[in-house]
Amino acid sequence: MDCGFSPPLYLPISSFLLLSFLLFYLNQVFSTLNTFLIPAAGLAAVSSLFAFFRLLKLRPSRRVLPVVWSIGNDASGSDSNRGVSGSGTRIAREDVVFYGNGDVYEGELRKGRCSGSGVYKFYGKGIYEGDWVDGRYEGYGIESWARGSRYRGQYRLGLRHGFGAYRFYSGDCYAGEWVGGQSHGNGVQSCSDGSYYAGEFKCGVKHGFGRYCFRNGDTYSGEYFGDKINGFGVYKFANGHCYEGSWHEGRRQGFGTYTFRHGEKRSGEWDNGILKCSLVPSDPAIERSVEAARKAAENATLLPQVEDQVRKTVSAANKAATAARVAAIRAIQNHKKGKFCDI
Repeated sequence: MDCGFSPPLYLPISSFLLLSFLLFYLNQVFSTLNTFLIPAAGLAAVSSLFAFFRLLKLRPSRRVLPVVWSIGNDASGSDSNRGVSGSGTRIAREDVVFYGNGDVYEGELRKGRCSGSGVYKFYGKGIYEGDWVDGRYEGYGIESWARGSRYRGQYRLGLRHGFGAYRFYSGDCYAGEWVGGQSHGNGVQSCSDGSYYAGEFKCGVKHGFGRYCFRNGDTYSGEYFGDKINGFGVYKFANGHCYEGSWHEGRRQGFGTYTFRHGEKRSGEWDNGILKCSLVPSDPAIERSVEAARKAAENATLLPQVEDQVRKTVSAANKAATAARVAAIRAIQNHKKGKFCDI
């Protein structure tokens, strides 16, 4: 781009000719001044030419190469994970960073911080493969730890946030919603012994409505508080028995009805799992408690399903991890070749 002003060539030439003509005319009229006018004419001509060439020298370069950054391939299909400096020097975006605690980062960098796709290896602990923004996990990725635990899902500001699946080294697994690094919202927690819970979580524990299937075949549907059965709910035993009513910290507490598989019922007020005061099933307090338990069990079965969202998120996390591994390979190659990286 021509950003400067350049006067036409004919302007200084015309000025020089006009000045020479005037000097010649004045020389004829005032011959006594001839001695002074001829040197003055030469000095004027030299000054005009010097000013012209000085203006030419001040003109800026017509072509400036910009610095271009992009992710992936450009329209021409060439690798565009490289920048072009103003001097034409090729700049690598990926590099390897070694930390004092033994950790290693391999991937894309921006202004000295992990940004884009990359792999971070925690010394002797684990590895993260995925998206980065300003030095923190952001987007999708996979976290794997030395003991065997693994998380695949979404991140925000360096913490698990969104949908994701975490498989513990013990074989237990949680798949669902995350907020601030903890299971929070709707999700499914399955255990290695075959039992599982599907329902609401809060700050990493079962809280709200949910349904738990025990390994012995028993099921509970209802309310949870602080990771324990608490509130109203329905507990069905594998042998056909059933309790409907109030709970407190995993035990029958308050009003409720226990029904045996052959139809016999025991209703009344319960304390720490033991019936302390018998009442008829038609007692208003019993009826209200049983109705609340059935309503809570229904709410537990009507919770939104998250399997599809988790499945899509895991797929996106796998793709992000693959892109991070590719960036790590480029970083290692650039580091070995000693390419300059914009860090």
